[in-house]
Amino acid sequence: MEIKAIRGMNDILPEESGRWRLLEDTTRRIFSLYGFAELRPPLLERTELFLRGIGDETDVVEKQMYTFTDKGGDSVTLRPEATACVLRAVIEHGLLGKDPVQKLYSIGPMFRYERPQKGRYRQFHQINAERLGEDGPLADAETLAMAYDLARSILGREALLMEVNSLGCKECRPAFKAELEGFLASRQELLCSDCRRRMHTNPLRVLDCKVESCREAVRNAPLMDRLLCNGCRDHHGKVLEGLGALGVSCEENPRLVRGLDYYTRTTFEITAAGLGSQNAVAGGGRYDDLLSVLGGPQVGGIGFAFGMERMIMLMGEARHRETGCFVVTQPRPDIELASLALISELRSAGIRTEASPGRSFKAQMRRADRSGYPLCAILGEDEVKTATLTIRDMRTASQIKINRAAVLEEVTSLLADRKGE
Repeated sequence: MEIKAIRGMNDILPEESGRWRLLEDTTRRIFSLYGFAELRPPLLERTELFLRGIGDETDVVEKQMYTFTDKGGDSVTLRPEATACVLRAVIEHGLLGKDPVQKLYSIGPMFRYERPQKGRYRQFHQINAERLGEDGPLADAETLAMAYDLARSILGREALLMEVNSLGCKECRPAFKAELEGFLASRQELLCSDCRRRMHTNPLRVLDCKVESCREAVRNAPLMDRLLCNGCRDHHGKVLEGLGALGVSCEENPRLVRGLDYYTRTTFEITAAGLGSQNAVAGGGRYDDLLSVLGGPQVGGIGFAFGMERMIMLMGEARHRETGCFVVTQPRPDIELASLALISELRSAGIRTEASPGRSFKAQMRRADRSGYPLCAILGEDEVKTATLTIRDMRTASQIKINRAAVLEEVTSLLADRKGE
């Protein structure tokens, strides 16, 4: 019997991992500019965390969680999202007592049992950011701008659309939910089975359903913006002003909702061309009550998550270029031994370096080309005798001979030139 990976849980192969590294490195660079620090929560949490944090009437909790009883008799769950995990860590370790403003991010796998589809798997990966202790609209604007900066850095500005909405607060949202539920009740024959259930438990989710009959049913549904209280209306207007001042273009979408129960006021989504109907690459919003629901202080927050698989799909092969130098030697034991000092010198300088001793010259060159190295340093009998090296540009096939003592300066300069192209 052939053993294969579980459906929806995929291997990330070596030829793909370069793009993953690029996305992770870009995330860390951009988030650090905004003062965010990395937190790494565990993959497994107590099930109660997600029942309280996400809401037991959401699709995630009702249908999608990987939950089981461990040997100690406790119900545990592979994390389906990161926000509740990060907030649990903030509460458990008293981070807000050390600094009343916490700006945290995490990168890693999540697990949801759902039908695998383009860019969505049962084990998937997210970039997650949470900003706690700042309730003002400009904190929202800056957090959304950080998400947009990451998407723009990876995908470019042209393919992106940021949509923004306000979901109101606990003062003004109940009236809207009651009005929406009444509207949906008059059209329930058009709703899918999921939405007929949602209309009583989480009616806002019906607005986001992708089933065509549901889209038709909610075409003239009441919208939240009409019923926002003065505080929420003022907050939303200042978020939009802040985004404009930060140079972030966005569109208001009064039908935009999120699939989790804890969002209040600001919510947003970033979509990208090239993914069809499942085109969201990032989304999130404000949650002013979630920390207290989980047993922490009454401190508001805002956060978002990026789907890494979708970002990787949109990056394309051209977004990642390997760097470094492949050392090719004449296949003789004494010359291969002499090349070790060169390899060590390049690696000590932080230059990615490989070699394939014991193989023919042609086989070594093919390996360098397949591995994507931009440069080869060639060492043969003539180079050993004259204390020189031949440097080959793998893209143009041009070669230069340099003094062996100048190898670091020359290779570093050539790699810098290639990086700037």
